Amino acid sequence: VQLQASGGGSVQAGGSLTLSCTASGNTLNINAMGWYRQAPGKQRELVAVEPSSGNRNYADFVRGRFTISRVDARNMVYLRMNGLRPDDTAVYMCYARQLTIDTLEGYREVWGLGTLVTVSS
Repeated sequence: VQLQASGGGSVQAGGSLTLSCTASGNTLNINAMGWYRQAPGKQRELVAVEPSSGNRNYADFVRGRFTISRVDARNMVYLRMNGLRPDDTAVYMCYARQLTIDTLEGYREVWGLGTLVTVSS
């Protein structure tokens, strides 16, 4: 599976952006899609993920400000970001978890290249 994200940009603090991601290639058995981010000099961290069960999971630092949504029929996932803060500045990467018999864990995780979000104060 390949993941292509878009929608990043530069906004002022308090602004909003919506990120989009499309999965292509072998999209069978994707059982979760979501978003991670990586700020300069920091490790990659989970932002939000929505499994096929629908139980959305958010990082504490975005809960109440960001909303994730999936459209399975289109293999797409979105991230609506409101109330952006300078510390939200990062490369946001689309994520997918795909069931497979090819690994011991029974799934593989894939991250796309990401889209840059810059929030100025």
